[in-house]
Amino acid sequence: MSIPPLRLGVNVDHVATLRNARAGTTPDPVRAALLAIEAGADGITAHLREDRRHIRDDDMARLKREISKPLNFEMAATADMLRISLATKPHAVCLVPERREELTTEGGLDVVGQHNALAPFVARLNDAGIRVSLFISADPSQIEMAAKLKAPVIEIHTGAWCDALVDGKTEKASTEWQRIVDGAKLAQSAGLEVHAGHGLDYKTAQIIAALPQIVELNIGYFTIGEALFVGLAQSVRDMRAAMDRGRKTLQVYL
Repeated sequence: MSIPPLRLGVNVDHVATLRNARAGTTPDPVRAALLAIEAGADGITAHLREDRRHIRDDDMARLKREISKPLNFEMAATADMLRISLATKPHAVCLVPERREELTTEGGLDVVGQHNALAPFVARLNDAGIRVSLFISADPSQIEMAAKLKAPVIEIHTGAWCDALVDGKTEKASTEWQRIVDGAKLAQSAGLEVHAGHGLDYKTAQIIAALPQIVELNIGYFTIGEALFVGLAQSVRDMRAAMDRGRKTLQVYL
């Protein structure tokens, strides 16, 4: 079978987190996005949260205007975010769950339970020519509903697997990994493009790159954290190299 290339999307949210700590203008997430693209990123992801804790409205407008690669606009399914995304016209919108009290996105979107609410959002974005991705767990019912909603893309939430590996919970990590493997296969068979992200580092990005059904990884927190020590360009290049190493072993999962 022909194996698609694996794209790297770099999330610049936490460049904005650092900027906002001093309520100033630097470091600039748009500058970070441009550097990441120069270093090999295939796209840029940014999450405009309801509370604007990191990325701001002007950041999204500037990213769309200034970067040369696709912009993936992460957002909750709210009327305000729909209005902003339709005005910004990013390449893609990734619908994610959001709670103000969470430190980071804690789980996948419940597309089964929220089907009726999500359907008009997906339809409006599709009609506007914006590629819709649903950030969900690798659960068969969620994947099947994503296909019914006519979202062309899903992004598998990899946080539970990554956390289990970090915590040394081998059995749980193995179970979560198998869910990802099976979920990626099911999604592809349902005609969905498959992305993945959350909690990935060099090691886990290399492992998951071996799944041929997955064509894009979106990675932010680890990449930005590593940049403090090696520079952003180097951390992006190192992530790209880890993904390339993993892609060479993908025949194991065909």
